[in-house]
Amino acid sequence: MYALEVRDHIMIAHSLPGPAFGPAQNMHGATFVVDATFYSEVLGPNDIVIDIGLATETLKEVLAPLNYANLDVLPDFQSKRSTTEVLCRWVFDRLAAAARDGTLGDDGRNVTRIRVTLNESHIAKAWYEAAL
Repeated sequence: MYALEVRDHIMIAHSLPGPAFGPAQNMHGATFVVDATFYSEVLGPNDIVIDIGLATETLKEVLAPLNYANLDVLPDFQSKRSTTEVLCRWVFDRLAAAARDGTLGDDGRNVTRIRVTLNESHIAKAWYEAAL
């Protein structure tokens, strides 16, 4: 299995209602380092998994609506908490669509699996990974 991983980051504000979240129930900020890993069993027509530039640009575009935003007011998070795990899935869904629709180029059509990791700190991270 081949893989290519790119990285970006976002700064967000949100609250996480519910007793399980302790002080994080209150409005707070978070900075996430976001890793997107694209997997392919074969290399594409250019002998790569996907173009690093396209992958980096696409990740940045996917993250743009979240960066410097209060997630509590975004429609996508009105009916669910914006936990790290939920954010991973949100990013995954958009990257998966980009792989399918050609945004990641001809090479991207060979991507069979994507993992999105949000690093909350040097001691905690979460990810969502699935086949396309």
